[in-house]
Parts: sequence; C-alpha cells; structure tokens
Amino acid sequence: MKLIEPSIGVIRPDWRKEFKRLEGAYAPATIKAYYTDLAHFENWCRAHAMQPFPAEPLTVSVYLEGMAPNRSVSTIQRRMYAISRSHRLLRLQDPTQDEDVHLAMRRIMRSKRCRPKQAKGLTQEYLEKFLEVQPDNPWGIRNRAIISLGYDILARRSELVALMTDDIEERSDGTLRLMIRRSKTDPFGMGRLAFTSKRTARLVGEWLKWRGPEIEPLFCGIYQGQAINRALGPDTIKLIIKNAASVCGLKRIEADAFSAHSLRVGAAQDLLRNGHDTAAIMRAGGWKSVDVMARYLEFAEYNVWS
Repeated sequence: MKLIEPSIGVIRPDWRKEFKRLEGAYAPATIKAYYTDLAHFENWCRAHAMQPFPAEPLTVSVYLEGMAPNRSVSTIQRRMYAISRSHRLLRLQDPTQDEDVHLAMRRIMRSKRCRPKQAKGLTQEYLEKFLEVQPDNPWGIRNRAIISLGYDILARRSELVALMTDDIEERSDGTLRLMIRRSKTDPFGMGRLAFTSKRTARLVGEWLKWRGPEIEPLFCGIYQGQAINRALGPDTIKLIIKNAASVCGLKRIEADAFSAHSLRVGAAQDLLRNGHDTAAIMRAGGWKSVDVMARYLEFAEYNVWS
C-alpha cells in the first residue's frame, strides 16, 4: 500500500502497515522501538525536505552524523537498524548498506570514544541494605521478594516481570527452582533453569501468602491494598531499585548509579569474587557471549588469593 503526500505529490510507502508483519516474530518492546525510531527519522526527513522512503545513502549519512553530538552510539546504531529493517520490509534497496553510510558510522564511533555506561553492581553489601529499607507493608513484602529473587537469578527486569506463578517450584532443601521461559537472548523461548537461596524462597513465600493463589503473574500490581491480576511493567523494577538506593543512606551520586540492571551486574560480580569460573557465571546469567559477560565483571574488585 502506498500513501500520497498531498502537499508535494510524492508517493511514499506506508511503513507502519508493513511493520504489522513483525508482530509475533519480535518482542513487543523491539517493535515499539522500531516505530519510535522510524517516526523520528521520518519527522527529520520532513523537516529537512528529504525523502524517507526510499532514502538515499546521503540522507541517512547526514541524519546519523547530525545525531552524533547529542546521542549515544547505541542510539544512533539502533536508529540505523530501524531504517534498514523498514526498507527491507518495504522491499526497497537498503541505504544503510552503502559505503558512505558505513564511513559515517565509523566517523561517529571514532569521535565518541567512550565506554558503554555500566550500571553500578547491586552486590551483597548493597543487597542487605536495599532489603532492610523496604517498608513493612504489602509493597515492601513484594519488593523484598523482587530484589532478592532478581539478585539470585541474575535477572533482567523484563525477565522478572514475565515470570508466572507456575514458573516456580519449591524444592525439598527449602530453595526454589524457576523456569525463565523467555529472555533478551532467548527470543524463541527455549528457557533456562535458575535456582534461589533459602532466603529468597522465604521472601517469595511471604509475598505469595499475602498475594493469594488466584493471580497468574508472579509479581503483580497492588491497588488500594489489594493484589490485582496484572503483571508489573519493567519500569516498576527500575523504580523499586532507584527508590531503595535513595532511602538507604547512600550519597546521591552513588544512588543515581543504580538501575534495574544492577541486580544482574552485582550478582555476576559476586560470583566472580567468590571464585566461580567463567562457564559457571555464563550459565547462571544465561550469557551466550564471553565478551558481553566480561563487561559486567570488569569493575569487580576481588582478590583470588585471599
């Protein structure tokens, strides 16, 4: 399907309709990001009197380099991938494969020599503080279970909110076994097993006792003191960690360094300090790449001889 641009008489493909084909093949968050990034590109083209579809390599190069002063490399790369994907869906020639676009990206990356920002690790030292400051109410019961479980299983926030009550199983030793059915690096849902400490099993048990048996998501919202049968959004995990960091007595600059990803980072760093090898850490966190995992561990201060 094509749309007519009434102001200038240009025929432009309807990329939004074509993107419906992605539904079910990609995670909703990925599709949402594509929509947002392509809308940004389309609006930029309109403001600069350039054609977005099909886009010329020069258009893409100017667009990408124009973002360099104010955007991270990862954001620029993500928007380039969105342009590439949209052209392929529309069966148009992909302008991002042109050598001029490759050179533009090399210039951007050489001009922005900075390491990816890493969330501060929520290690055992901080874990105790974050659990201690939770309030003695239903929100505190839930948040303690989330923080402790997220640390034990090295969870991404998307993995925590996707857990269902049926995904956990009590073990005879007082711990829990969980099936993480889908993650960022497991788009087809092969799943991975994860195990918890006894403390986490106790905290999750306290939450389930208060929450009741009729709720499908493991962690749900609370409205007017009642559990509601609706999973939390990923941003709620971030808020829980940020709020805990802000009230446990840390300096602001230190508290601001925490994010939802801090659970995963801190647990991986603790595993390294405690003498676990690379294979064990990769298995625990579900990493497929040693290079990616290594970024999580580079700030771990440990002494293997102690």
